[in-house]
Amino acid sequence: MKLHGVSLLLGFLLSPLALAGSGSITFIHIGDLHGHLIPRPDMREGSPTYGKPVGGLANVAARIAEIRQRKSVNLLVNTGDTIQGSAEALYSEGQHLVDVLTPLKIDAFVAGNWDYVYGPQRFIDLFAGKTPKAPWGAVAANLYYATLYDFPATPFVRQAGKRVLQPYRVFERGGLKIAIVGLTADRPPQAVSTHVLDGFSLTPGIEELEYLVPRLRKQVDVLVLASERGLAANLDYAERIPGIDLVLSSDMHEESWQVLRAKTGTLLIEEGQDGTMAGEITLTVAGGKVTGHQHTAHRIVAGALPPDAAMAARVEAARAAFVKGPSFRPHSNPVNGAVLRTPIDTVVGHTHAPLHRSNYSDAKRHPAVIEGSSHNFLADAFRSVCKSDVGVVRGFRYGTHVAPGPVKLEDLYHFMPIGPQVACGVVRGEDIRWAIENSARGALTHFIDDWTGGWLFGWANVSFDLNPAQEYGFMAQNIRVNGEELDPSREYRLGGYWYVDNANWINRIPAERIKVLRAKNGGILDATEVVSHYFTTLPGRRYTPTPDRVKLLGPLPKRISASPEMQPLKGVERPEY
Repeated sequence: MKLHGVSLLLGFLLSPLALAGSGSITFIHIGDLHGHLIPRPDMREGSPTYGKPVGGLANVAARIAEIRQRKSVNLLVNTGDTIQGSAEALYSEGQHLVDVLTPLKIDAFVAGNWDYVYGPQRFIDLFAGKTPKAPWGAVAANLYYATLYDFPATPFVRQAGKRVLQPYRVFERGGLKIAIVGLTADRPPQAVSTHVLDGFSLTPGIEELEYLVPRLRKQVDVLVLASERGLAANLDYAERIPGIDLVLSSDMHEESWQVLRAKTGTLLIEEGQDGTMAGEITLTVAGGKVTGHQHTAHRIVAGALPPDAAMAARVEAARAAFVKGPSFRPHSNPVNGAVLRTPIDTVVGHTHAPLHRSNYSDAKRHPAVIEGSSHNFLADAFRSVCKSDVGVVRGFRYGTHVAPGPVKLEDLYHFMPIGPQVACGVVRGEDIRWAIENSARGALTHFIDDWTGGWLFGWANVSFDLNPAQEYGFMAQNIRVNGEELDPSREYRLGGYWYVDNANWINRIPAERIKVLRAKNGGILDATEVVSHYFTTLPGRRYTPTPDRVKLLGPLPKRISASPEMQPLKGVERPEY
């Protein structure tokens, strides 16, 4: 009888309710660094830091150290798209980012779609196994080795069907148990190659969360989803699967100056791009339940804090072989085999106007989802070097900001860090129309699963009207080439991105009579060299953007919170937001 009483007491003491923790935990959140090592100007219209230098990993590290000093119970989470986006990242296959970031002691990492860009084996070497080269605590519940049925040529036969990484990690901090579940991107960076995920398989992640969340909820005090699926897509999951306390989001480059709260109570934040923001969110926990939160979105402005000296030294060491000086050396591009022989801090031209693609969704002119000066610039360059009717570039979110004045080679690598070549060819007018329609639908559809991850293509010598509310197939109207109405049956000469894996495409548009631009000696020309040459054809090597290539006939969808996101989509209809 006595033993039975003791058993009952022990049972009570060991019950989830009795073991539930109380306290607070601070999450330090970074994401979408995209290889940016040093500050760059903020040229976004309406930004309170307009014209100032922002970002830079030495400044990011200083802010992280400052938060850690104030909040001793903390976890540092990086939500992906880290090892791509710059020359230093490209030519080292991400190693320089690993070298400079690892001393920050990242607690958990979720890979973004661009973190797969160097292929599956490089991904495994960096993030998987017992001794990954990037010991950042990588997690992904929705990343698997492909089965033979999915991919018969898989090089990972013995691992087929298994997860590549742990689905989650559990931490104990300040008397609290915290689980961080990871969802990696559910799409590869197909713009580079259809083969960058050969041997891997991605799922949307909904089934994995439906299984994991209720089980982890019984074991931990705080449950966090670290996800590289974008803010609106993560909001959708948070409202379909109750039990998630916090979502640390990346992918769409939204800036969460205020916390977004789902109907389930889940909190969501995202940190912009290029290391220009760092999130600090403290959760207060009582009896195993989150009872409150405090959030600060930190602008990473050069000079706001003294830069972290150790990080500054690591960044300088990583850049030494790429910039002017005795340590500079040539580098071989791992994607296309081109050789970098020019220091990346070399000035290749000048611009009269800012070059970027990051205006907010409510910008009066040129919201980034529709048009941007940097993409107009690249499309103009491709058209010029091809002497074609039309130039085109995919509507990527990554990039940098270039202030009026000198343009350096490294700026071009921030715009084109994925090893493309440039080709000239012939397409039909109907193909141009559908390229516009497809990119518009992929950027503006309310069906989250149909998002293509980018914005509208950038075009040279093409203008059109766009109705965001119109049905797919009829969104673009009054399409004109060189001021004349587009002829669906006519052949047009086109210049744009080309990759050897998609030899019959130019910028993912089927083309004929394709000619890939080559160096005079027949060698491979990277797109950065092509655009550098374009400057030599301009008077004074100066570029003047021609804006207003797209005329909006109606408003973009309203944003989903009080924060001025660059991506306006609500996903599924949510009138209450």
